[in-house]
Amino acid sequence: MYSKNLLQTWRWFGPSDPVSLQDIKQVGAQSIVTALHHIPHGELWTKEEINKRIDELKSGGFEWSVAESLTIHEDIKQRSGNYNQYIEKYKQSMVNLAACGVNIITYNFMPVNDWTRTNINYTMPDGSQALYFNWSDLALFDIYLLGRKDAEKDYSEPLLKKAAEKNKSFTTAQKIALTNTILFGIPGEEKRTPTWMKKELEKYRHIDKAALKSNLACFLQEIAPVAADLGLKLAIHPDDPPFDILGLPRIVCNREDLMDIISYSNAPSNGICFCTGSLGANPDNDLPEMINEVNTRIHFAHLRNTKRDTDGNFYEADHLDGDTDMYAVMKSLLNVQQLSTLHIPFRPDHGHQMLDDIGKMNNPGYSAIGRLRGLAELRGLEMGILKGLGY
Repeated sequence: MYSKNLLQTWRWFGPSDPVSLQDIKQVGAQSIVTALHHIPHGELWTKEEINKRIDELKSGGFEWSVAESLTIHEDIKQRSGNYNQYIEKYKQSMVNLAACGVNIITYNFMPVNDWTRTNINYTMPDGSQALYFNWSDLALFDIYLLGRKDAEKDYSEPLLKKAAEKNKSFTTAQKIALTNTILFGIPGEEKRTPTWMKKELEKYRHIDKAALKSNLACFLQEIAPVAADLGLKLAIHPDDPPFDILGLPRIVCNREDLMDIISYSNAPSNGICFCTGSLGANPDNDLPEMINEVNTRIHFAHLRNTKRDTDGNFYEADHLDGDTDMYAVMKSLLNVQQLSTLHIPFRPDHGHQMLDDIGKMNNPGYSAIGRLRGLAELRGLEMGILKGLGY
């Protein structure tokens, strides 16, 4: 009999994470999602380093359920330079993870920048603080602070006007804060600079959506059969936000993209990390219906909510609030769980800074109390749905 409930997990960024394993013990999570963030993108994850992390987790009473993320080198995304060597390193890292008992690998194919926000301390009406994305702030950074060539062509006239006004009114400190926020990247990894980003963006000037999709297909056709032989599950994370930004194509944004990805390899290892926050920021996405279509190719889930305005700006709402019907999402995921031999993990993705976490050193979106609230709400929602279904 298959597991009736999803596996409740928690993301941990390693020993330097302000949220300790002892803290996590108290929130109700069953397992840990983590990565070897200290290893540069594209380099080999050795058994020694993997086992070191496993031992750290065991000392706290946890198992390592998902590797998030085994990061892909830019040469692979561009299919240039040493991309074949980096694919071989990726395969060997998968071999090592499988040998050590870590069987789910999450990755993304976002060029240059990972997740992108313009404010990590957006004040909510209740005084808590959320992550926020604003298009005119991005345009201000792109045109005036980064100085990307021809950036102004990617924005509407109203956005160009707002960006120009903000460029005049923002203080130097505000501009530095905006730049640091957009360049923040993944906690524990090497920090980026505008000079670095501008150089990397230039490499994508002649790579459009079709070319990037072709490069992803090439990558998956190489690694998915290997993962299947190893008994691994791959889970690609959607683009965050699910729109072209900074002149870069985004190719994991909607139903069509997800179905394309599944078609690139029929190996059972080839699957999706269904992130309701990333996909939910696109108003055209019907998330419960997408879950039904992707079905058992969902190998991992990130559950969070967003609230959009009429201009497409959005903030991260409470997990049961926002534009996404989390009840319908959870019910669809649980229906898929009944069909899957995989104990599908989910984690409460992001959370507001609130209560005693405000003012503390926290990784953006990953403070303890906001995610604790999210996990508690999601666990209760899951239990209620399962009881209603007779499980």
